[in-house]
Amino acid sequence: MKLGETGRMIRLGVVGLGLRSESQLEVLLNMPDVEIAVVCDEYEDRVKVAQEHAMKTRGVCPDGATDYREVNAREDIEAVVIMTSWTTHIQIAVDAMEHGKVPALEVGGASSLDECWQLVRTSERTGIPVMMLENCCYAQNEMALLNMVKKGIFGELIHCQGGYHHDLREEIGNGDIIHHYRQNNFLHRNGELYPTHELGPIAKYLELNHGNRMLSLVSMASKSAGQHAWMEANRPDSPLCKAKFNEGDIVTTMIKCANGETIVLTHDCTLPRPYSRGGYVQGVKGLWMEDNHGIHIEGRTPLDKNGDHVFEPEKPVLEEFIHPLWQDYKEFGERGGHGGMDYLVMRAFITSLQSGKPFPIDVYDAASWMAMTCLSEQSIAMGSMPVPVPDFTDGRWICREKRDPDIFSLDDVYPEVFG
Repeated sequence: MKLGETGRMIRLGVVGLGLRSESQLEVLLNMPDVEIAVVCDEYEDRVKVAQEHAMKTRGVCPDGATDYREVNAREDIEAVVIMTSWTTHIQIAVDAMEHGKVPALEVGGASSLDECWQLVRTSERTGIPVMMLENCCYAQNEMALLNMVKKGIFGELIHCQGGYHHDLREEIGNGDIIHHYRQNNFLHRNGELYPTHELGPIAKYLELNHGNRMLSLVSMASKSAGQHAWMEANRPDSPLCKAKFNEGDIVTTMIKCANGETIVLTHDCTLPRPYSRGGYVQGVKGLWMEDNHGIHIEGRTPLDKNGDHVFEPEKPVLEEFIHPLWQDYKEFGERGGHGGMDYLVMRAFITSLQSGKPFPIDVYDAASWMAMTCLSEQSIAMGSMPVPVPDFTDGRWICREKRDPDIFSLDDVYPEVFG
């Protein structure tokens, strides 16, 4: 199926109508082969706003609910899109599968390994697939890098880095006012709270869960001072001004992979800084570095006048290796939030449902990526001791078959399915 082509009607429920839902609800409402039967949130005002928006966009008002169990129990939907707080994603997804519904989870970290195993075991027992809606896997630059990796431009990969560098002090500090769950996580936890934006693309570069996997990690947190300083400056009369925020300002996690590669993740949300996902891909033939917008490929990038290695600008190189999905997307017309990647990840979910193909970001990806949060908390709590990363595939990672080629595949790049 090409971009712009429609398939059978998918009737679904949407659970969670906060900030993240605003853009993704718009994406779904503008897909002619998607029907939203019910919208759900614990806050009734959010339900009303979503219903009004759907009525304005599609001329049909979906039912409303304040309990996700009502949504999962409905017999007139086949899938549930879950955009609630991080700590509720898995419990809602497990309940959805128990009711025969296919869950799509928005991103976030897990609270425990047990709930990650619940997600995997429930999917395996019921035969119902799970997709994680990690939009960064479909970002233009990340897909160009995937294309370069698969073409061998970087050679054998050695090391990757990524981060969530995002000044969220205002959102965290006002979480009790705007009903944002991030505040409670920063107050009570200390770990890699938001790992999948950076880890998702890296996992696809390194073929994790398909011939490779994460073996162990070590995590370390700095002191926590940035959020408290923001509270003193901006909400001095709030009781939270005296609260201790447990989350370290900088959390660094180092991961070792079965095939020998290393990964570094950085979580950085309570200090002043420009947004960045801190991407870094290093192979035996060269590297790419997001924060200086540079690439160096041995034998391709010119040396300086002294014969030393230098970076060349990333833009022309990434444009040269644009992923064929993005070539088609530009002709089709980019849409949705976050530079268009929101539409692509949601469309990947819908078209996979329609075709019956395995999801490009499946339950094993979801469990292993989300587990970074609770594992990093464990490592930090034990004085930055190494901890093992479970193998959620039960050994099948060694020879798991790749997903059949289509335009949304992330296992490899298949030019023959385009055009």
